Amino acid sequence: MIYSSFAKLYDELMDETMYEKWFDFATHELKPNVSPVLELACGAGRLAVMLAQSGYEIVGVDLSEEMLSLAEMHAREAQCEIPFIQADMLDLAELPKFGAVTCFADSFCYLKDEAQMLQAFTEVNQHLQTGGRFIFDVITPYQTDEVYPGYMYNYTDETQAFVWSSFADEAPHSAVHELTFFIYEPTRDSYRRVSELHHERTYPLATYQRLLRQAGFKQIQVSADFGKSRPTEKTTRWFFSCQK
Repeated sequence: MIYSSFAKLYDELMDETMYEKWFDFATHELKPNVSPVLELACGAGRLAVMLAQSGYEIVGVDLSEEMLSLAEMHAREAQCEIPFIQADMLDLAELPKFGAVTCFADSFCYLKDEAQMLQAFTEVNQHLQTGGRFIFDVITPYQTDEVYPGYMYNYTDETQAFVWSSFADEAPHSAVHELTFFIYEPTRDSYRRVSELHHERTYPLATYQRLLRQAGFKQIQVSADFGKSRPTEKTTRWFFSCQK
């Protein structure tokens, strides 16, 4: 499957230091004995494994079957027992309540509009125990409007090449990412091309705060730099810590 190849390559090329930073932020915000924790949009499960190894009871949820297969593989390799469930963040009806919910890698920015964002926040709130904490990150309008337009990243090694190009999208504070992999196949002595288009959209900080309040969250804290500093006009990613 094409996306299966893409998921594997994405997992291999992801900056591992980002997981370490998300882990530090999450463990700083979560109580040591909080249980269980829902890792929403868990992707390949690397952060879920790190949290499980630190003693948290983790449940991973993602929409992609291919990503969940990778997550299960990483959990087995780490000898961690983590339930991974395929589900849409817009409908978590089949899941129980959790002591905390996390969601990183600007996963909410892949939702198409404010209505879906509110629906996702409401689903999280309804699946949190009383006093439960919700922590997540999103990219900022500065990232979509100033950093992404014209952005390009290239990577090559002996068997593959990766080209990432970003452009401004039509909606306000949105971007489209064109991700292309060239994978060498020895049996054909040629490269196979695998491509994906990813659309992201974000909103002003006040919009996120309003939607979170509408979803039922009362304590909303916002920071930058993985919780280490206060947001500025050039902050590229906001980090939220909310309590039900």
